[in-house]
Amino acid sequence: MDQESGEPLHEIDRVIASTYARHRDNRQGAVADYIPELARADADRFGIAIATVDGKLYGAGDVEHPFTIQSVSKAFCFCIALELVGRDRVIERVGVEPSGDAFNAIVFDPATNRPFNPMVNAGAITVAGILYEVAGDGAFDLILDRLSDAAGRRLAMDEAVYASEAETGHRNRAIGHLLRNAGALTGAVDPVVDLYFRQCSILVTASDLARMGATVAHIGENPSTGKQVFDLMAVRNTLAVMFTCGMYDYSGNWAYDVGVPAKSGVGGGIVGVVNRQLGIGTFSPRLDGKGNSVRGLAAFADLAEELGLHAFECSNVGSSYVRSLMR
Repeated sequence: MDQESGEPLHEIDRVIASTYARHRDNRQGAVADYIPELARADADRFGIAIATVDGKLYGAGDVEHPFTIQSVSKAFCFCIALELVGRDRVIERVGVEPSGDAFNAIVFDPATNRPFNPMVNAGAITVAGILYEVAGDGAFDLILDRLSDAAGRRLAMDEAVYASEAETGHRNRAIGHLLRNAGALTGAVDPVVDLYFRQCSILVTASDLARMGATVAHIGENPSTGKQVFDLMAVRNTLAVMFTCGMYDYSGNWAYDVGVPAKSGVGGGIVGVVNRQLGIGTFSPRLDGKGNSVRGLAAFADLAEELGLHAFECSNVGSSYVRSLMR
């Protein structure tokens, strides 16, 4: 059923439903437990949503179940930073090279002494520092407003998850102090790391992620509200880094197998962007050893294969096929 209009099943509904049914009984992986509050997640939740650039939303499963955005926020915050201070000033502080290391690795690029990219914790904390320099104590409201505009509804922060992250996030504080020592951060470290904890604790649903992905796919304009949320050039640069770095140290395999710019988070969410066509959001809290949602990976792989979404789809039928489905 079209989640927006209640119309009869669409072909995209059929594709999503079959993908959901294929993977809903997969019990591999485990919920994140290094943040105590995340360990309370219902491991059996699973949802898949697709939002198109003409404003339609389709889904199956737990697409309206809230969870914290976690590292998925890194892509959107990077996009905001690019717009606010420009590409060159951001790149002076954080690189765009895949690292091959775990998302929370305490390691910088030896050539520049800067974080490898904005999709690992060190890079995301640096981006939070840039946003804090621009907006000060209003930086979180800035992030929340932009992500809410991208989702097309007002989002909120999960206070319990934020408190849990703030209480146990010593590794991220250590990264913050090392960034300060390396010159990637300026000023006090604690407010910047606190901002990072807050952005990761924003509540979203799989439907929200799909709409946010569709906003990016629609060149920064929310297809449902018509509001321009992100700058055009910032979108282009963000998609490039999502494609090469967005799936932790699985990013190379993801680009090879799925071929869609994406960002995952340890809350179980994945957002994917098919440029000028659609956004995809999945949610399932069981993670693999690299921190990616097991069911989410499988669902994206199937959707990319069936809908021809890979950026380098050899048959070149993906775009025309999806456009035909959107009619």
